[in-house]
Amino acid sequence: MAKSPSRPAAKPAPAKKAATKSAPPALPNRERPDQPEPFDASKDELLQFYRDMLLIRRFEEKAGQLYGLGLIGGFCHLYIGQEAVAIGLQSALDGDKDSVITGYRDHGHMLAYGIDPKLIMAELTGRQAGISKGKGGSMHMFSVEHKFYGGHGIVGAQVSLGTGLGFAHKYRKDGGVCMAYFGDGAANQGQVYESFNMAELWKLPIIFVIENNQYAMGTSVNRSSAEDQLYRRGESFRIPGLQVDGMDVLAVRGAAEEALKWVRAGKGPILLELKTYRYRGHSMSDPAKYRSRDEVQAVRDKSDPIEHVKKLLEKQGVKEEAMKDIDKEIRKIVSDAADFAENSPEPEAAELYTDVLVETY
Repeated sequence: MAKSPSRPAAKPAPAKKAATKSAPPALPNRERPDQPEPFDASKDELLQFYRDMLLIRRFEEKAGQLYGLGLIGGFCHLYIGQEAVAIGLQSALDGDKDSVITGYRDHGHMLAYGIDPKLIMAELTGRQAGISKGKGGSMHMFSVEHKFYGGHGIVGAQVSLGTGLGFAHKYRKDGGVCMAYFGDGAANQGQVYESFNMAELWKLPIIFVIENNQYAMGTSVNRSSAEDQLYRRGESFRIPGLQVDGMDVLAVRGAAEEALKWVRAGKGPILLELKTYRYRGHSMSDPAKYRSRDEVQAVRDKSDPIEHVKKLLEKQGVKEEAMKDIDKEIRKIVSDAADFAENSPEPEAAELYTDVLVETY
């Protein structure tokens, strides 16, 4: 029997080279917005900021009283402490073409857009004269005329709707920008990031505003968010972010100017995180036992947005008596709004069947 040919000896396997980590591919250069400077307000502008923030404060205090009397039903989320956010941002908007959308803590945003306090208070009390004919209440106010699109109760839903408003502005080429507000709690919702992705892909004219009041519905942002620096949340979509002192109306207005410059230049969306604080519970039914009274008082003492502007006005020579007169005037406006609401009739039953569809079929 023939012998099989002998096989050559196996060569030793080459020594493995030490594994080296390859550097991640370099991202293309990304332009960033400038770090905003505080707004350089004149004395008249400071006085207007003071009046506007004080109107929100006194209005919300009165709303809390009416809720306690049973004249406001359902949920009621007050904006006390956060006034500098809405006033600082919306004072920079063009009310003729820019749109605003927010969640259910919405009274302050409507007031900041110049909507009549009487119509807002009538809506809170469910009256026919209300801005939404008494059918929206505290959480779902709406005014197409004023380009204010709610008032939404589903956490984070307004971000996607706001992205749609941004798309509409771009599609119509009307030069408008959408300002879409949401909170630190909503910042963990999935639809928010789907909206970020589309907004950046399509370079939509939208400013995403996170009102970080630290506690969402009742849990500290540090306990609920793995990344608690929320202005970074847009980075994976290449959306630049800025963190702003939301208790300083001049810092907020400065950030608004920078954000609007970015968006109006066609560079796509931008994200603003406003570090703010609410003095009341999440809603009127929330006893807020998750934080101490001392903590709340410390913020009031050190960072109250209205007191901050008051001190700036004093430095500009505005007398204490003049500011008391403004407060007296604002209290009269709010009192008249409450009287108007209480004396307005409730909607007729037939009102239930109106405004169901945009068109008549």
